[in-house]
Amino acid sequence: MTESNFLSKVFLWMFIGLMVTFSTGVLVSGNAQALEFVFSTGGLWILIIAELITVFVLSARIHKMTPIGARFGFILYSFLSGLTFSSVFIAFKVGSIITVFLITAIIMLIFSILGARTKIDLSKLGTYLTMMLIGVIIASIINIFVSNGTFNLVLCIISTVIFIGYIAYDIQKIKYLYMQNPNNENLAVLGALELYLDFINIFLNLLSIFGENNN
Repeated sequence: MTESNFLSKVFLWMFIGLMVTFSTGVLVSGNAQALEFVFSTGGLWILIIAELITVFVLSARIHKMTPIGARFGFILYSFLSGLTFSSVFIAFKVGSIITVFLITAIIMLIFSILGARTKIDLSKLGTYLTMMLIGVIIASIINIFVSNGTFNLVLCIISTVIFIGYIAYDIQKIKYLYMQNPNNENLAVLGALELYLDFINIFLNLLSIFGENNN
């Protein structure tokens, strides 16, 4: 399998994951009973814990999984994310969601090409991005108690920039992993998971900034 074919598989699996998430979100948002379970205190905590366990197991153990197990784990994570993602279709207008989705897709395309073609070593960039992300997470937790709208907007902008940086970094990283082990079928799923997380985070941040509420 050539590098271009490998990257095509990565994006195909990322697209499948996104479609599972968005389709699940749409279906759940139109079902009152499903919404009642998802956003009940117990149900929400179960889903959050299940999502965290699934993504951590996938990230840590994917190289030791069978190809079927890795794909199933990724689809399962996309489905679990879609359950909580249903809140997006309740809070924001559909036109606004589609617009932000397309903007995010364009950003993903541009920075994926940049990451795949640049000759600059982006390995150190990952360290800086992770440090910045930890800072944003801490600041976001603080803002839960402060509830400052302007501060939240700034955090969304910074977070968007961080995950845009992660796109190029993740593409280059997964490309190097493929060059070292081109026969590992699970690398395409690993790359899809990382780009999926980048896409979702950019989408949610841009939606918070530009999205039109349903009120």
